[in-house]
Amino acid sequence: MDHEFFVSTVFNDYIVHPVAQLFGYRTEHEVLPAHVVMILLVSAGLMAFAVWFRRRLSVDSPGNLQQTLELFAEWLAGMTDEIVGHGGRRYFPLVGALFLYIIVSNLLGLVPGFMSPTSNINVTLSCAVIVFIYYNFVGIRDNGFGKYLAHFAGPSLIIAPLLFPIEILSHLARPFSLSVRLFGNIFAEELIVGILNSMFPFLISIPVMALAVFASTVQAFIFVVLTMVYLGGAVEHAHEGDGPGHSEVEESGHS
Repeated sequence: MDHEFFVSTVFNDYIVHPVAQLFGYRTEHEVLPAHVVMILLVSAGLMAFAVWFRRRLSVDSPGNLQQTLELFAEWLAGMTDEIVGHGGRRYFPLVGALFLYIIVSNLLGLVPGFMSPTSNINVTLSCAVIVFIYYNFVGIRDNGFGKYLAHFAGPSLIIAPLLFPIEILSHLARPFSLSVRLFGNIFAEELIVGILNSMFPFLISIPVMALAVFASTVQAFIFVVLTMVYLGGAVEHAHEGDGPGHSEVEESGHS
């Protein structure tokens, strides 16, 4: 999917190449791949929106956009509390940021001249690796290294030699499953919409694009829900005060 796109070509020609030449480098091709350019645009767009929206926040007379976003944020924060458990709301910044980043990236490919950066496996893998590193860090921080490792062994010492390597492999597979699930769906969605737009007039593909909007939202939601589940499994024993339990084993079957 690293084809040339109008936006990435313009970005390289008028921003990256002049900057490179300023430092004495000669470039004869696109320095930044299309998906990297799209990531930069998504990140810059979200930061610009945050600055603009913060200036419009009002306690006395909130606008429709503010009320809508507040309702959504409260709903997502409540879901984080429910899935992660005790103190789950403290992870809302990560969950909320991931959701916004992924859904905007998913939808960007529906705009002519752009691509969904999440249709590139490198982008989805980077998100999955961040989640993997973070939930393991949180698990070790809250439980302690020894106790966190112990919960991979299951509730019984008899089955621990068998269960421990299975659980370790299951956790190591999580970044792969998270990234491939998101990448595969968005790649296929963008490919289908692109083929339809090339074969038929634009208006005919609108129903398919509407379905793509729904699918993009669902994929972003699935990604953050799995993130909550992984966080919940990592911190649950620290708050319950129990030994290794069943919930992490059961959840690993869904990864």
